[in-house]
Amino acid sequence: MPRSEPTEPDPTVPDLTELYAVVSEDPLDADAVRRAVEHDASGAVVVFHGVVRDHDGGRAVRALDYRGHPEAERFLADCVRRIREETGFAVAAAHRVGDLAIGDVALVAAAGAGHRAQAFDACERLVELVKQEVPIWKRQHFDDGVSEWVGL
Repeated sequence: MPRSEPTEPDPTVPDLTELYAVVSEDPLDADAVRRAVEHDASGAVVVFHGVVRDHDGGRAVRALDYRGHPEAERFLADCVRRIREETGFAVAAAHRVGDLAIGDVALVAAAGAGHRAQAFDACERLVELVKQEVPIWKRQHFDDGVSEWVGL
């Protein structure tokens, strides 16, 4: 029986064997998240930055704390895997924990797909699933000295 030659990877099909899902106390590497979803077949790459804002519900916010469950990264990886399996597109995410200031990036999510609508949809689905499923909790510190946990 003749030996078959190894085949080259098809550049139109993204390599979905690698999974990028990171939870970190360090500033997030948005370029690494983007690179994780780029491939030759990507006609669109969408990157979302969730940024700490200076207000919530009409009140001035001075800072946030994000605290995560010890297995938060596993939950994040499950979200990435689930959206990837549901859509067939490359998706990736990173979430920051710890003390964050106004303007800091708390979440980076990305999706790469053949067309922009697909990439926007996959990215939005990923962000919503992360917010629902990943055990990372936010505590807001307001200018008036009051602090409150959000989403518990």
